[in-house]
Amino acid sequence: MENHANNTVTFDLNLIQKYNLTGPRYTSYPTAVVFNDGYRTQQHRNNLLGCFEETKDKPLSLYFHIPFCNTLCFFCACNKIATKNREKADTYLDYLEQEIILQAALVPASRVVEQMHFGGGTPTFLTHKQMRRMMAMIKQHFNLIDDDRRDYSIEIDPREASPETIQLLADLGFNRFSMGVQDVQEKVQKAVNRIQPIELTEQAINTCRENGAKSINVDLIYGLPHQTLASFKDTLAQVVQLSPDRLSVFNYAHMPHLFKPQKRILATDLPSANVKLSILQMTIEDLTAAGYVYIGMDHFAKPDDELAIAQRNGSLQRNFQGYTTHAECDLLSMGVSAISLINNAFSQNVKTLEAYYSQIEQGQIPIVKGYALNQDDMIRKQVIQSLSCHFMLDKREIETQFDLEFDTYFADELPELDSLAKDGLIENQTDLIQVTAAGRLLIRNICMLFDFHLRHQTEQKFSKVI
Repeated sequence: MENHANNTVTFDLNLIQKYNLTGPRYTSYPTAVVFNDGYRTQQHRNNLLGCFEETKDKPLSLYFHIPFCNTLCFFCACNKIATKNREKADTYLDYLEQEIILQAALVPASRVVEQMHFGGGTPTFLTHKQMRRMMAMIKQHFNLIDDDRRDYSIEIDPREASPETIQLLADLGFNRFSMGVQDVQEKVQKAVNRIQPIELTEQAINTCRENGAKSINVDLIYGLPHQTLASFKDTLAQVVQLSPDRLSVFNYAHMPHLFKPQKRILATDLPSANVKLSILQMTIEDLTAAGYVYIGMDHFAKPDDELAIAQRNGSLQRNFQGYTTHAECDLLSMGVSAISLINNAFSQNVKTLEAYYSQIEQGQIPIVKGYALNQDDMIRKQVIQSLSCHFMLDKREIETQFDLEFDTYFADELPELDSLAKDGLIENQTDLIQVTAAGRLLIRNICMLFDFHLRHQTEQKFSKVI
């Protein structure tokens, strides 16, 4: 599917205020709140074994969760364990190795690992010795590659990723790096307990480049305590000077009832909703002026970055790491809380170290819940992927792919589609749904329209869309 839409984004304050509801980011469909605890280890094993033969030549994506970090950032909503004790990682790797052995036994050895990602926590919490050990474990049981197809990424913390660490990671095969910056202002950094001078970030980016990084991503967050329009404009300017290939600019969702560290952030220090909207508008304008393309849902990339190229040629996808260029890969994930997507079925590992260690000791892959997609899920997943990645939907393509008549199948959604069209978020044409420049910022709302499960949820578990 070629995407010929231009990449302009229109900031329409009235529309944003009308549609600024809560909703999913659609890193999966269905979203993780739909997973059920009837889906356990046996279902996961059966699913992997059931597609053993037909997937033996299909590339694989691996994800590993390293839950540790040595300092707690108050804004964090990740599954993490703050500790100064690096020996805890040795114990974790002992158990992770057992999970790798259990999982790899269900995967044909011929499947090459095109994509791999280390997330956390902070993977660079691991010592050099631990990192070498972990890569050796993976290499022993999975078919890693070292040619141009390799897309091996890792989240690094510039506060502890020395030039020697980054060089080691490159030597071990990592060629993409992502780093949290969040904000460069000292007052903001103190309020969220993340002191990270811009010089550290600059050093990390330069060292990644010197070691042949294919792509460098920087994460920023707007809506943090003490941020103003002027202060965040300065943060953006300083980060743009460092010229990362990609930027993820997230909206801070203050949910202290769900994430305990956020209780240390005073709600009175947070910028107002209107200031946040002004910051978002300025961010889009300044990054666009600096030459970045708005990919969608908080993400920006240089025009020559693989994400932007994939969006132009119609091959972009979304998964748990955000946007990706590896649509054809099954995703096998390991470590606490990790989520796999194999053969149209999700499975999630247990979320605590105690439960993880207990399951591994019993010789079990530590699955706590999951979900197998039905035909309706697969149809809606394709619709949501197309809209969120390409800002358009080819109705005839969906009809051909799934042998259905679009307007009949989505009869319940048609009145709401008309409403979105009336408000100028989409153009609902005979063969196409085209997201407008004003609708791009509200793409989550447009995707929500096709989310069958969202209509039946009573409990609110999502952040605001803007």
